[in-house]
Amino acid sequence: MIFVDQAEIEVRGGRGGDGCMSFRREMAVPKGGPDGGDGGRGGHVILEAVEDVNTLYEFRGRTRWFARVGRPGEGANCSGKSAPDLIVRVAPGTLVYDAKTGALLKDLVAAGDRVIVGRGGAGGHGNARFATATHQAPREYEPGEPGEERSLRLELKLIADVGIIGMPNAGKSTLLSRLSRARPKIAAYPFTTLQPQLGIADLPGFRRFVMADIPGLIEGAHEGHGLGDQFLRHIERTRIIVHLVDLFPLEGQPTPIEAYRTVRRELEKYSTTLASKPELIVANKLDLAMSAEPLAEFRAALGVECEAISGVSGQNLSELCNTIWHMLVAVRESEAAAASP
Repeated sequence: MIFVDQAEIEVRGGRGGDGCMSFRREMAVPKGGPDGGDGGRGGHVILEAVEDVNTLYEFRGRTRWFARVGRPGEGANCSGKSAPDLIVRVAPGTLVYDAKTGALLKDLVAAGDRVIVGRGGAGGHGNARFATATHQAPREYEPGEPGEERSLRLELKLIADVGIIGMPNAGKSTLLSRLSRARPKIAAYPFTTLQPQLGIADLPGFRRFVMADIPGLIEGAHEGHGLGDQFLRHIERTRIIVHLVDLFPLEGQPTPIEAYRTVRRELEKYSTTLASKPELIVANKLDLAMSAEPLAEFRAALGVECEAISGVSGQNLSELCNTIWHMLVAVRESEAAAASP
């Protein structure tokens, strides 16, 4: 399935049913009063986040979502049946914007979150509603109200604890496949990952966290170079960033410290909030090291400590998982403290 993370759709609530104009017609009742019932409500259009949807692919071929109309009222004071609501399933993490104003209507963060985006029209009153002591045979009735109509823009931001970023061929897909059951495409050329990939890392002691592999960034990504920064929105919800750096780049490629600084610049140009997230720097491809000198030079140039692993051989992956877990615990505690009064 193609990964789709943006869509524009039109929604319309169902029109309410018309009220009924009717009078009682019964044997031995020569002058029956008005008994026209009300029309039923039109169906709402409701967006609901559900667990088993992870893309906006369904909206690629269907852009109009119109709810059904309410039934008209009937005689004998029978109200028309309200139309069923139209439930539109979306992925958790979907942001719903009004396409005309740009206003954010709802952030459907978790499964079960829902929002009414197109209200159904109310049913019209039947003529029984208009009867009074001085107006005993009303012929007035109301038509049903039209449903609410809107143009929407949907934007998906994947929800993960950890976002893996880095230059193309840094080994992000390999790392994700080693730490989780995800099976992203892996090959010896750049841009093998063309869409974000999610995986769940399971640790001993019933610990787990969700990781997102973001397609590689290059210099000028914020201007649309390479794959651009179109996927960076998917790590805006992450708690921490794992910045993977190729310790032994191919000839002609940026040095490890240049690659690190390039990606950091692109993050800062995209979003200062994203760039300020807790970051774990990880030097990859230790299996190619003939000595400790390249890692020592990289650490010295950074000026901060970093982890060192081999995604291919699995060296230090357990230690990396534990480090990530402890960082997540600290971030969650900080979030809880900030949320408490």
